[in-house]
Amino acid sequence: MSQTAIFWPMIALTLLIYVVYALLMLRRREAVTSGQASSRDFKLPLKEPEASAATIRNLINLYELPMLFYVVCLALYAVNGSSFLAVLLAWLFVAARIAHTFVHVTSNRLSLRQPLFVIGFILNGALWVILALHLAVPPIA
Repeated sequence: MSQTAIFWPMIALTLLIYVVYALLMLRRREAVTSGQASSRDFKLPLKEPEASAATIRNLINLYELPMLFYVVCLALYAVNGSSFLAVLLAWLFVAARIAHTFVHVTSNRLSLRQPLFVIGFILNGALWVILALHLAVPPIA
């Protein structure tokens, strides 16, 4: 497997962030055109309408745990540790983040959202374990 395969899940997660930004812009525009908010309300978003508030919170989530994901993926690439298992776990992490985002910006049901977050948390941790093992146990030549 090519070491650069680890970049594709990173690219997919970045695309998700762009999609959420676009959704946020659409929801804020809808709030203004429907009269729920004025454009001034977004200068300091203290009166964020519920639909855009959930979206902005999700966007914040996409800059928390995923930052550790980007770091571990780059580290795995740097040390030639992008194994099939690492890339698979990276894709599963991205899938968990996509599912988490979908729930967060639609029903926002915590009973669905929390397990999806925990799955992503565990997958991210597993990537760090793979990195640690790769560094601690030299490959057999």
